Amino acid sequence: MAAAAAAPSSSPPPSPPLSREEEPAAKSSPNALTLTELPGELLELILCCGSLSAVDLARLARTCRRLREACQPRGKVWREQLRLRWPSLMKYYNQVDNVNWLDEYKERHKAGLEARRIVASFSKRFFSEHVPCDGFSDIETLGCPSRFFEDELMSILSMEGRKGLTWKYYAKKILYFLRQQNILRKLKAYLQHPAEEQSFLEGAVLVDQYCNPLLDICLETVQAQVDDIAAKVRKYLKSKNARHPSVTSKAGEALVISQVELQRQVLDAMNYVLYEQLKYKGNEVDYYNSLNSYIRQVLIHRTGIPISLSVLYLTIARQLGVQLEPVNFPSHFLLRWCQGTKGSTNIFDYVYIDAFGKGKQLTVKECEYLIGHHVTEEFYGVATAKEVLQRMVGNLLNIGKRESTDQSYQLLRDSLDLYLAMYPDNVQHLMLQARLYFHLGIWPEKVLDILQHIQALDPSQHGAVGYLVQHTLEHIERRKEETGPEVKLHSEEKHKDICYSVGMIMKHKRYGYNCVIYGWDPSCMMGHEWIRNMNVHSLPLGAHQPFYNVLVEDGSCRYAAQENLEHNMEPYEIPHPDIGRYFTEFAGTHYVANTELEIRYPEDLELTCAAVQKIYEKKE
Repeated sequence: MAAAAAAPSSSPPPSPPLSREEEPAAKSSPNALTLTELPGELLELILCCGSLSAVDLARLARTCRRLREACQPRGKVWREQLRLRWPSLMKYYNQVDNVNWLDEYKERHKAGLEARRIVASFSKRFFSEHVPCDGFSDIETLGCPSRFFEDELMSILSMEGRKGLTWKYYAKKILYFLRQQNILRKLKAYLQHPAEEQSFLEGAVLVDQYCNPLLDICLETVQAQVDDIAAKVRKYLKSKNARHPSVTSKAGEALVISQVELQRQVLDAMNYVLYEQLKYKGNEVDYYNSLNSYIRQVLIHRTGIPISLSVLYLTIARQLGVQLEPVNFPSHFLLRWCQGTKGSTNIFDYVYIDAFGKGKQLTVKECEYLIGHHVTEEFYGVATAKEVLQRMVGNLLNIGKRESTDQSYQLLRDSLDLYLAMYPDNVQHLMLQARLYFHLGIWPEKVLDILQHIQALDPSQHGAVGYLVQHTLEHIERRKEETGPEVKLHSEEKHKDICYSVGMIMKHKRYGYNCVIYGWDPSCMMGHEWIRNMNVHSLPLGAHQPFYNVLVEDGSCRYAAQENLEHNMEPYEIPHPDIGRYFTEFAGTHYVANTELEIRYPEDLELTCAAVQKIYEKKE
C-alpha cells in the first residue's frame, strides 16, 4: 500500500517476527476475542494508542476488511496518527472538516523529506554568500502545502542539543523567507481594501510580522490584548458614569458617541488606565530602538514612539465610540479629536492628542511648540492607513541606516521590502535597495533587475545606474571564474606561525570579549586604510603576524591579531547568529566545523582537539 512508503524515516521499525517459542498457540481459548472481534470503539482506541507506526497501520489495513475499515483514510485512526506525529499541524483543521487524513499524512511526510533535502543543500550552495537570497526559486515552486514545509523547518529548529547547528541556521533562513513572502501577500491584499476598511492595528501587525517573521505574532492575539485594555477602560469608566454608552454597549456593537462631553469622559478614562494604571509611556531613553515600532513589543513593554502609541490609543478609542483620526505631523505623530462639525477642514475645530506624551491634549499652537517651528495647515490633515504604514516603515528605514551591522542591514532590507511593496516605483528607495545589495555583495542578478527598472522610471539616474551596473557585472564575472575554495594547511611552511585553529574558543586580551575562530590568515589581509584606522601598526608585531576571523559573543564578526588572543580556560557556547554557518556542533570545549569550513581548513579539527586536550591536562 502507498501508505507504507509514506511513513517517516524516524518512525519505529516494524516489530520483528516472533520466534517459534513465542508464537501463539494454534487454538485460542474459547472465550478469547481476536482483534477483529473487538467492539469498534475498543479497536479504534487500540489503533490510536500511539504505539503503532504509520507502517504498522498500513500493514494492518491490508490484513482484512474489518481492519481496513477501522483504518479508513478519513477516520479517527489516521487523524490521530497525524496528530501524534506532527501535533502543531492540528491548528489548521476544524473538528467538523471531512479530511482525508491518510493523504494529509503522506503529504506532510513528503514535504518533510523535501524540506530536509533543500536545507541539506544550502550550506554547499551558499557558504560563500553573506546571506542566501537568490536560491529560493525551488522553494517557491514546492508541490506541497507551505504549512507542511514550514512545520518541518520548525521541527529542525526545535531539535534539542548542541548538534545540527548548520541545519538550524539554514532552516531559519528559509523559514524567514517563506513567512515574509506570505506576509507580503497579505499586505498587498490589505492595501487593496477600501480605505474605510483598512484597520490601523492590522497594518501595524503586518509591519511587525514582516520584520519579525520567526516570532509568533498574529492579529487575533494582538487584538485580544487591545480588547483587554478596552475592558479595563470600561470598568474604570463605569465607576465614574455607570450609564455611559461605552459601558452599556453590547459586545461587537459598532458604537459611535456624538456628544463631546461623553467622548471626553472616555479619553479621560483611557488616559488614567493607559498611563497611570498600566504605566504606558513614550520611550525617551531609547527612542531609536526598533522595538518601539513593533506593536506586539509595545504591548509587552508598554513603551513606544509617537506613531506606535498613537495606533494603540486610536484603536482603543474607536472601540469605545470615540472616532479619533491619525495626523501625519512632522517629527511627532499625533491624533486629532473633532470639537466642531464632523469632517470639518478647519484645523482649529480639532484638539490634537499626543499619545507619546500621556494623552496630553494640544491646541494648534501647542503642536508647533512641540516640534519648535511653524508648519502649514496641510500637516494637520488626517492620514490614511497607507500613509500611517509609510511613516512606520520610514522610521524603521532610518533606524536601519543609523548603524552598519548585520542586524541593521537586515532591518534595512526588511523595511525597504515593505516600502517598495507599497510604492514599487519609488526611485529613491529602489536605488537604496540596489546599493544595499551591491554593498553586501549579494544577489547581483537582482541588482541588475532593480537598476534596469530605475533606468526605465528615471533616465536622469543614468550615471549612478551605469556605475553600479558595471561593477555588478564585474562581480558576476569574478564569481564565474572562481575555481573553488582556498584550502589552508597548518603544515605548509608559510603557515608555521599560526598558533590557533578553527573552532577554538578564545578570549581577547585587550577587550575581554569571548569568541570562536572561524578562519585565519598568516598575516593581516586588510587594506592600508583599515590597518591605519584600527591602529594595527601600534601592535608590537604589527600587521606581519597571523590574524583570525572570529565570531564574537555580542553578535559581531571581528578580525583579531594573534598577539591579542588567548585560550578561554572556561569555554562556553558563543551566542552568535552566524554560528551555524560555520559549525555543526558545540562539543563542550570547542566547535566542530561543518563540511564546508572543514574543506577550507582540513587540518584544524585535529589540531583544535589536541590543543583543548592539552589545556585540560594542564588544568588537572
